[in-house]
Amino acid sequence: MNILKQKDREELEARLPRMPWYVEQFVQYKLPDLSPASLVEYMRDYETFLRWLMAEGLTEAKNIREVKLEELERLKMESVDGFRMFLTTYKEERNSKTTVTRKLSSLRSLFHYLSQIAEDDDFYPLLKRNVMAKVAIKRTHKPKDTAAKLEGKLLQEEEIAEFLHYIKRHYGEEIASNKQALYAYELNRTRDACIVSLILHSGLRVSELVNLNLDDLDVKKKLIYVYRKGKNDDDFKTPVYFRQDAIDDLKAYVELRDVRYKAPRREKALFLAIANGKSEGSRMTKRAIQAMVLKYAKRFGKPYLSVHKLRHSFATDYYLQNDIYKTQEQLGHASPETTQIYAHLTDKTMAEAIDRRGGDDASS
Repeated sequence: MNILKQKDREELEARLPRMPWYVEQFVQYKLPDLSPASLVEYMRDYETFLRWLMAEGLTEAKNIREVKLEELERLKMESVDGFRMFLTTYKEERNSKTTVTRKLSSLRSLFHYLSQIAEDDDFYPLLKRNVMAKVAIKRTHKPKDTAAKLEGKLLQEEEIAEFLHYIKRHYGEEIASNKQALYAYELNRTRDACIVSLILHSGLRVSELVNLNLDDLDVKKKLIYVYRKGKNDDDFKTPVYFRQDAIDDLKAYVELRDVRYKAPRREKALFLAIANGKSEGSRMTKRAIQAMVLKYAKRFGKPYLSVHKLRHSFATDYYLQNDIYKTQEQLGHASPETTQIYAHLTDKTMAEAIDRRGGDDASS
C-alpha cells in the first residue's frame, strides 16, 4: 500500500463534504486522472478562494459549502484581480509567483469544467459565464530558469563524497559537547547516511523514500521498487536502479535496523524512527527526512541543500554520463521537458571539462 497516497485519500474524503456540491462533482470527474495529492491541493486552493469571497462580501454564504454557482457567474475581473492581489500580499512567504499561478490555474480548471463540460438537466452548462477564461496564466517553470535558480546550490561530484563523510564522522565531532544531540546522532547516523546515500546514488523523491518497504530492496541487483509520482496504480511498483556506491551504506543500515529501532514484525517500512515516548520504531515521515537533511546541510555550510536538491545533485551528475531519456526514466519524469533542467545545468560543467582537456593537450 502507498502510505502517502492513503493519507491523501483520507484528507480528500475529509475535505470534500465541506465543499459546494459542484466542487464535489468536479473532483469526482477528475478522480480517475489526478492523484489524491493533486486533488487535495485543489481543495486547499478552492477553500482559500471561497473564504476570500465570504470575507469580501461577494457571497451571501455563511460557510463555503453554501457558495452558489450564480455568485461565481456574477464575479467581475476586478474581483479576480483583487483575489490575485490578496494572494501576493497574504502570507507572502507561502505565495511566491509560482504558488499564485498554481492557485489561479486550479480555479481555471474548476471554472472550465463548470462552463464547458458539466451540464444541467436541460443540457446547458452549469456555469453560464466564466470570468476565469479571461485570466492569463503566465508559465513560470521554464527549464532554463529553474536551472539558473539551482546553479551553485547543488553538490558537485567531489562534494557528494564529502557530504556523506561529514554525516558519518565530522558532524559528530562538531557536536561532541552536546550530549543529547550526540546521543541522537550516534543512534541514527547509520540510517541518516544510508538515506542520503540512497538519494545521491539513485535520485529518489522523498515521497518514494517514505513509502519504501524492506522487501522493496534488492541489493544484489542494485534495485529498489517504488511507487512513482503520478502513477495511480497502487499495485505496481517501478524498479529503480541505484549505484554501487550506495550498497555498503544500505547493508550497514539493514543489518542494524531491527535491533537499533526495535522494529515489530508487522512494520514493513525500510526507514524507521522511534518517536518520543514510544519503544518501537515506525515508518519515518516525510517531514522527519526533510528535517534530517537540513540539519546536516546547515552544519556542512550549505543551508539551502534540501532533499530535493540532493535529487537534483544526483540527476546533474547522472545526466553528464547518460542521455536525456535515460535520465528521464531514472528520475521518473512524465515529460522529457522537465529533464531539460539538467541539460542547462550541465552546460557550464561540460564547458569547464572541455577547457581542462584543452589545457592538458596543450601541455603535452
